[in-house]
Amino acid sequence: MKEATGRKKVPLLDLGEQHKQIRAEIDTAVKRVFDSQQYILGPEVKALEEELATYCQSSYAVGCASGSDALLLALMAYDIKPGDEVITTPYTFFATIGAIVRLGAKPVLVDIEPDTFNLEISQVEAVITENTRAIIPIHLFGQCAEMDELNEIGKKHGVKIIEDAAQAIGSKYKGKLAGNLADLGCFSFYPSKNLGGVGDGGMLTTSDNDTYQKLKALRAHGAKVKYFHDYVGINSRLDALQAAILRVKLKYLDGWAEGRIRNANFYREAFRENGLVDSGAVKLPVEKEDCHHIYNQFVIRVKSRDALRKYLSENGVGTEIYYPLALHLQPCFKFLGYQEGSFPESEKASQESLAIPIYPELTKQDQGYVVETIKGFYN
Repeated sequence: MKEATGRKKVPLLDLGEQHKQIRAEIDTAVKRVFDSQQYILGPEVKALEEELATYCQSSYAVGCASGSDALLLALMAYDIKPGDEVITTPYTFFATIGAIVRLGAKPVLVDIEPDTFNLEISQVEAVITENTRAIIPIHLFGQCAEMDELNEIGKKHGVKIIEDAAQAIGSKYKGKLAGNLADLGCFSFYPSKNLGGVGDGGMLTTSDNDTYQKLKALRAHGAKVKYFHDYVGINSRLDALQAAILRVKLKYLDGWAEGRIRNANFYREAFRENGLVDSGAVKLPVEKEDCHHIYNQFVIRVKSRDALRKYLSENGVGTEIYYPLALHLQPCFKFLGYQEGSFPESEKASQESLAIPIYPELTKQDQGYVVETIKGFYN
């Protein structure tokens, strides 16, 4: 698309283009909810839970109010409490560590792999103690972490593995889908996700019936039966409007992912053809052979990142930095005792990473303009 001035405009994400394709189906789904007058949980949420469980090849799914709440509920389901330790990475969205701290538990951090941005599994076992209760790998940007080795570590030490799959619905590891790779899977339906709602929403997946029953109670103030409370839960129910809209979008999810993969392949070829990879200006994201990457984000590493981002913005190209300050350096987590230099790969990624447009409706002309603009900066 172009601005009135004629300068090309390529936003980081254009949800309007997606909505145009499915507007009639969305309108029908929303009308169905208004006609039913059932807005909290109910048949729409139940149907989405069943469809998501089937999609993820998991036995059960439990809807909740957000991806952040999904992480919190997962930890609550395993009775994480003050004094417990949960291992994860500092290179993730705030909610991952925030959920741990909210329960009074201690986040124990390990660095990331430089190529995939995912948890460096080789560092995990060294930080396990008698207080370790869970490990949360993040399937960052749409590619699964190395789960086989991590699950072995979990079994060896009696530690639960919780997938932070907020950005990874539809991604695969050795043929198995995210959300079915560990004890629990946590998803977000934030609008920018591959399966995004029109507000906040989340989901948990598990194949353990006891965990499933407990999660259903925990999201409803800890009550299995209304007004009778087995646990001290929270109010985190997925509303019917979100569920109805997500049920429409779920049918298109794999097709949209194919579009993102197609666009990722275009970028790889275009950056190489323009000499940006060989020159070292751009480092492309690595896709592991045993993974099916669904590219919630296409994140490159670049030289002079902040100056490049400013240049792209001036020339109409939308970008985002995931994440500009690793979590161990955030003021609110200073009490953890980590310092600058504690996790060098996470810190380096925060200084070099840049997400560029990857949404499936992008045209080749749009992508070509993105690559040409980046080349123009370095030239």
